[in-house]
Amino acid sequence: MSLSPLPCAELVKGDCLIPSTYPLTVAKLLVVDGTSKAHELYLAYDEASLSMLDPPLVLQEFINHGGIFFKVYIISETIQVVRRFSLPDVNTYDLLNNVGIYRLPRVSCAAASADDADLDPLVADETFAVLLSISLLVKKLPPRPLLEKLGRELRGRLCLRLFIIDMTGELGTKDRYYIIDINYFPGYGKMPGYKRIFTDFLISLAQSKYKRYLSGT
Repeated sequence: MSLSPLPCAELVKGDCLIPSTYPLTVAKLLVVDGTSKAHELYLAYDEASLSMLDPPLVLQEFINHGGIFFKVYIISETIQVVRRFSLPDVNTYDLLNNVGIYRLPRVSCAAASADDADLDPLVADETFAVLLSISLLVKKLPPRPLLEKLGRELRGRLCLRLFIIDMTGELGTKDRYYIIDINYFPGYGKMPGYKRIFTDFLISLAQSKYKRYLSGT
């Protein structure tokens, strides 16, 4: 899943932003309210089926990515990245033999054991053993220099110190990554070691403010 890599080729139709080539598309609500409905996703196999959904919508081109995406937690200059289960890949047969809209569950919260696998894939239960061995253990994390550069750029552009990035890597490529989403009011409960990291962040803010107070700035 990703935003279309060719934004200039997009067409605006009503309340939807539709890639002109119209590939397989993931649709989600533009405005969210914190309820379970805010996390609903829909897979659209044809443009006409979008009329079944209530706008405004955000549409993202679906790109095969091995069924795994990366959740990048950012707290100031600290970066933690973990793997999450995502949508399965779609083959040519699926594209030729499916039409309409398919409602999808909240993908990133498939099960608690998937979250455990982010920290240590070897302790996941048997239900996910096959998927973990094939996907989680094989799918490498995005390069650290890329994440650090991305974090710096977004901190400057968004004027934020706390946010989460959802990223995915295109299947069959070595270094092609896409940003799926940026959460600027995130929860950190599933971030490894978040209590210590967040405490250190708050202490650094207090120390910085105290230094400015002493210097009169």
